[in-house]
Amino acid sequence: MSAGTNALPAKPKSKRMRNEAVMFYLCISPFILGILIFELVPMLSSFVLSFTDWDILTAPKFIGLENYITAFTSDPNFPIIMKVTFQYSFISVPLRLAVALLLAVLLNEATKGVGFFRTAFYLPAIVSSVAAAVLWQWILNPVYGPVNGFLGLFGIKGPNWFSDPHYALWALVLMSSWSVGGEMLIFLAGLKGIDKQLYESAELDGAGRMTKFFKITLPMLSPSIFFNLVMSIIGALQTFDTAYVISTARAGQLGGPSKSTLFYMIYLYNRAFTGHMGYASALAWILFGIILI
Repeated sequence: MSAGTNALPAKPKSKRMRNEAVMFYLCISPFILGILIFELVPMLSSFVLSFTDWDILTAPKFIGLENYITAFTSDPNFPIIMKVTFQYSFISVPLRLAVALLLAVLLNEATKGVGFFRTAFYLPAIVSSVAAAVLWQWILNPVYGPVNGFLGLFGIKGPNWFSDPHYALWALVLMSSWSVGGEMLIFLAGLKGIDKQLYESAELDGAGRMTKFFKITLPMLSPSIFFNLVMSIIGALQTFDTAYVISTARAGQLGGPSKSTLFYMIYLYNRAFTGHMGYASALAWILFGIILI
């Protein structure tokens, strides 16, 4: 007899397996529907709208690549938002990672009260961005803020942080280094995964604290550093809420003072809800391409 005749017929799936498969798809259906309805459909819609002129109130009018051409050639604010956003990102991201790594190293070596300090350092990461903006407006208040008060002890006159175009962006950078709890936890998890025998072997060879940090800790933390770097860059390029509350809403002008805090997302938001939704969609896809790169 041939091998084909000896082969046993495939057993039909049991009723229990079919029920488990149905239950599985039922359980993941909210997630799948959420992705499709609230992410994929809006993304595709905005991509189509980026080729139109749409003021939200009337029907969209197809204009081809005109929105993209306008952004790169004739919009006077486009170079400003690119400069402000990238300047903020290049300064704030390394600062955030450095602060987060320092806190993680300290917490990894702490023995007493480590639970309290982990909670205290992580807490700013979950505080509402609007509440954080209000808090930092008080901290950096030029008249009664504690920062300028501290500088006054040394005879230094503190600046008008959020009202001076030379300091407004730096104030937001300083503010961003406060909420590094998420990055800190990633670094702390990476530190916990480093084999202690590596440090013991290095100590036997006479390695000091700094040598162990640069020769063992940093190389072993490279996956955590890379992850935090990518996520921090994405977050910095999409900065909106704190800058909007402090600069635009407070000063009453777009990206004030003097457009020194005119971030990409603030300008995109403004264009979208002032009757230029098609152009705003094009700006969104330009930013998507930048972040993707």
